[in-house]
Amino acid sequence: MPENAAPEWSADRTVWDVIVIGAGPAGASAARAAAEGGASVLLLDRAPFPRYKTCGGGLLGESLRYVPEAARHTVESRVRESLVTDRFARPFLLRRPSPYLAMVRRAEFDQALVEAATDAGAVFVDGVAVRELQAPDDPAEPVLVRTATATGSTTAAARIVIGADGTGGRTARHVGVEIGGVDLGLEDEVAMPDDAADWRDRVRLDWGAPAGSYAWVFPKRDSLTVGVIQQKGSPDETRQYLAAWRRHLGLEHAETLHSSGHLTQWRTPGSPVRRGRVLVAGDAAGLLEPWTREGISFALRSGTWAGQSAAAAVTSSDERMPDLDVYSDRIRRALEPEQVRGAELLRVFERRRGLVHGLLRTRWGARWFARFCRGETSLARLGRHPIALAVARRLA
Repeated sequence: MPENAAPEWSADRTVWDVIVIGAGPAGASAARAAAEGGASVLLLDRAPFPRYKTCGGGLLGESLRYVPEAARHTVESRVRESLVTDRFARPFLLRRPSPYLAMVRRAEFDQALVEAATDAGAVFVDGVAVRELQAPDDPAEPVLVRTATATGSTTAAARIVIGADGTGGRTARHVGVEIGGVDLGLEDEVAMPDDAADWRDRVRLDWGAPAGSYAWVFPKRDSLTVGVIQQKGSPDETRQYLAAWRRHLGLEHAETLHSSGHLTQWRTPGSPVRRGRVLVAGDAAGLLEPWTREGISFALRSGTWAGQSAAAAVTSSDERMPDLDVYSDRIRRALEPEQVRGAELLRVFERRRGLVHGLLRTRWGARWFARFCRGETSLARLGRHPIALAVARRLA
């Protein structure tokens, strides 16, 4: 945090142009984009930074396009191979000549994104919990953000607030985000085994027995992220899947550096991402691809667009702030189709897991998977293919 952050936060500025709540990829991207657009920006997070974050840390090509150059040094692995199994059986190796997936540790990655935001002019304050949000209808009155810290409470004011405070955050409730599905993910960060060459730059995936579940191993520099995810509601079954996955991999006795769990959720089509002068981005908006549960690219894109729209709105002379509508429209046009197709594919996967497994092991399936990971194609583009659309809908 810059040395002058504390006085600016406490007294020097009465009303900020933009306050961003949450400093993950969505929030840090929003703060950076808004600051680059000429807005005065306050970025808040309840956790002291750098902080551990439950996440596989896989970056698709679409993500990398939105990562500032100053944060790209956090990439620790470039994946060329994926070993895929179906309930620990029927293995196949998906290998491509060039990398199609990048891996980061979220603590270092998120810290780098925050530093890029402060370099752009945003003021970052961590260890601040948001307790209440008041957003008057009158655009002449600021939005009030009531917060609590270890030393007391205070109130910050802004013309626009961007919520990136994750699943179940206050801003999502304020905006009225409608959730279509919720999953439970469990992860263990384990020390890299002695045979590190067999693990580095190779992803491992397994399609689990419970409908829609899968497991993964994502390699980092000196550790492995081992995790599983399935529909919320059967936590014991999810824990058993993780334990069985580690036994299958021969990692049951590997040193566990960190264990954690998290909920992932995705919005229903048409769910709002804005209420007045309060926008939501990333997990707070339920922006996640339902089949893979990939959310970082959605966070980076939505956060960047929210920050750009907020900066354009506060620098405009139009008090109606039509630029905020641009954000909602962009989510509807660019990200909602990805979510709709992902939900359709998830329904196919829940009923015909073996079919998905078989398709991915074909030459066409392997090529498509790698192109998807690189950001060269998308689920929305696949869904527009008439044959793929007809098959998916019939199977779902």
